[in-house]
Amino acid sequence: MLSVNNLSVYFTGKYLFDDVSFLITERDRVGLVGKNGAGKTTLLRIITGEQQAESGTISKPSDLLIGYLPQEVVTTGAGSVFVETMQAFERVLKLKSESDRLSHDITEREDYHSAEYLKLIERLNDCNEQFRLAGGNQMEGETEKVLMGLGFKSTDFNRKLSEFSGGWRMRVELAKLLLRKPGLLLLDEPTNHLDIESIQWLEEYLQSFRGAVILVSHDRAFLDNVTNRTIEISLGRVFDFKTSYSGYVELRSELQEQQQAAFNNQQRQLADIERFIERFRYKSTKARQVQSKQKMLDKIDRVEVEDIDKSSIHFRFPPAPSSGKIVVEANNLEKKYGSNVVFSKVDFAIERNDFVAFVGKNGEGKTTLAKIIAENLAHTGECKIGYNVKLGYYAQNQADLLDPERTVFQTIDDVAVGDIRPKVRGILGSFLFGGEDIEKKVKVLSGGEKSRLALAKLLLSPVNLLVLDEPTNHLDMMSKDILKNALLMYDGTLIVVSHDRDFLQGLTDKVFEFRDGRVKQHIGDIYDFLEKRRLDTLDQLNQQRLNARNSDGGEAVSQQKVSYEKKKLLEKELRKVSNRIEKSENEIHRIETEMSVMDRYLAEPEQHMAEISDGSIYRKYEALKVQLKTEMDNWEQLHFELEEMKNSQGNTD
Repeated sequence: MLSVNNLSVYFTGKYLFDDVSFLITERDRVGLVGKNGAGKTTLLRIITGEQQAESGTISKPSDLLIGYLPQEVVTTGAGSVFVETMQAFERVLKLKSESDRLSHDITEREDYHSAEYLKLIERLNDCNEQFRLAGGNQMEGETEKVLMGLGFKSTDFNRKLSEFSGGWRMRVELAKLLLRKPGLLLLDEPTNHLDIESIQWLEEYLQSFRGAVILVSHDRAFLDNVTNRTIEISLGRVFDFKTSYSGYVELRSELQEQQQAAFNNQQRQLADIERFIERFRYKSTKARQVQSKQKMLDKIDRVEVEDIDKSSIHFRFPPAPSSGKIVVEANNLEKKYGSNVVFSKVDFAIERNDFVAFVGKNGEGKTTLAKIIAENLAHTGECKIGYNVKLGYYAQNQADLLDPERTVFQTIDDVAVGDIRPKVRGILGSFLFGGEDIEKKVKVLSGGEKSRLALAKLLLSPVNLLVLDEPTNHLDMMSKDILKNALLMYDGTLIVVSHDRDFLQGLTDKVFEFRDGRVKQHIGDIYDFLEKRRLDTLDQLNQQRLNARNSDGGEAVSQQKVSYEKKKLLEKELRKVSNRIEKSENEIHRIETEMSVMDRYLAEPEQHMAEISDGSIYRKYEALKVQLKTEMDNWEQLHFELEEMKNSQGNTD
């Protein structure tokens, strides 16, 4: 359907892509991955024709409709949400307008038997048929379905688009793209402005979408649930894997290990041949054998190990000072803007070492409560910060609050005091700011670089309460993992606002759900919460059916059917968790196997000098130990979830 042929792009003194080729076919679901700055957005822009490459071509059918959602969308519509979204049906609306005009002309005429009148009737019938075939009768229903799936309420439909924030306007642009039903859909970070429920709806929509999809996202769960193919851009090259993101990570690691093993074996073979040639080069009795070995050496195809960009942020939070047992406490808390009540009657207590996730639809008050806690945003009711609480706050727009005229180094040095000042360069190095990078002005940094710099500022003073509002929005996969691992080792109290399920999984032990002006607490991590929400929704659905039947005087919904539906849902979730356990066990086996090989090297160092001489084996061994512990903890948690589900299943039988 679309072919990328020998594409090369030169950027800031080096090749962003160098002779890249791949093919996109119908129904492909491609995850386009790579570090920030690798060229993912550039590739999408080249496919759409917005940008030109130095060399190479993009081949596609002339009638292929491409839909593109960039990271930043500029919307200028002056109409209502519904009217602006309906612009997706431009051709159908033109047919409707023509049909209305023809109908009006016909009603104004009385020459019922004239050729002109009959011609108008024929044109109207033709127009109405085209309207029907183009889906005109369904366009309003489809528009409503997509808007509600993306989080809009029916009461929002007639509100002016200009009344909404940029994130909500982006949702309208996404809705228009989906309704146009292009043959190829290009989405650049579509989940950045979506809440968890809208992300789940979009996943289901894309799974049944008839065209092909190329998706850029740093949301691992979203990629796993949507894609069946992963294309990685790394160091100017493309690596193509016929699997989702998690499968790609495993295959990429295995491929690297196989290449390294083959390279090591060949290097030993080459060294043996070269030693033979050097030893007998000047002995006439061995001349023929030396020539034979030399020819063999020249003919050997050299194994190459692909370079992998392993640069990523690396840091740990400073030890947290001791705080009182109650870190944040709210009583009858309320926040409203004019007559709009964001939330009310909110009561909670966050204790020392609690890790809490704020989740819910956009606009329900997650960021507002974070600001009340961190910045004492005006409110009614009580919100108290506990004894000796030292708070660190990462706002959703934290990167935009940096002084654009200061350099990277000045930004950190301005606020560094005491013993931390000599460590400024080291901290910046941990966040990938080295060499000349520290002299760059903030205004020339990318979104990801600004986010890393803002995170680096959090390390400048020890805090025992971290409030993080969407900290992962501009971070690549590896940097998100490093941040998550650093938070898992953090010994203070954490409040995090996020819609990234993979980032939240196993990180928090409580979930605060923001819904309909209330804040409800749930024990467990994000997937425990989502499981409970699904069951709650099923209960609500059945209750609605029950009420409908009773109001019509009919029979009540069978309790047996309710139990059967719950049982089916639980069985589905059991299979999911079992599959995750199997993947975890495979990963544990892989890590243990790799460590056992290293154990043999370290036990007999004199026989494996080549493998251990540079010291990298020790660093890798320590990294594997951390990975193993993390994976074992994950395995234990999954088994705990499995047992909980089995107990729930027993209760429904």
